[in-house]
Amino acid sequence: MKIDLLKKADINPSIQNQISDLFKQLGGNKKQVPLNELLDANNPITISYCSTDNKIIGIALMCTYKVISGKKGWIEDVVVDSTHRGKGIGRKMMNKLLEVGKEKGLSEILLFTEDHRKPAIKLYSDLGFSFKNSKIYTKKSS
Repeated sequence: MKIDLLKKADINPSIQNQISDLFKQLGGNKKQVPLNELLDANNPITISYCSTDNKIIGIALMCTYKVISGKKGWIEDVVVDSTHRGKGIGRKMMNKLLEVGKEKGLSEILLFTEDHRKPAIKLYSDLGFSFKNSKIYTKKSS
């Protein structure tokens, strides 16, 4: 098992398809942005992944940004293939992102998860994340 950071040079049709298949496991009707667009030099994103036997079995993404209150990170799209859950893969990918956050001097890392994702909530709590009593609002572009 290998935990690493995905680079633009790593992308090929097989990798794109493997990550697309994982992304579908997040559920919902979310549209996936092509990896080449995500890993564009103008998009400050880090993709941590886990692979075994040359197959990607997990991903976790963190974008970084600067605002008046500091340099921050936002983690999204954390998913481990359903046949590999419960093996600590999510924890290892998250730790990789937290290392990157420390290297970048982030003042805060935020994430969102839904209430029914109990194993994810436990993982995030174990990693030191705490519930932030706030509301997230969304407005979809038309």
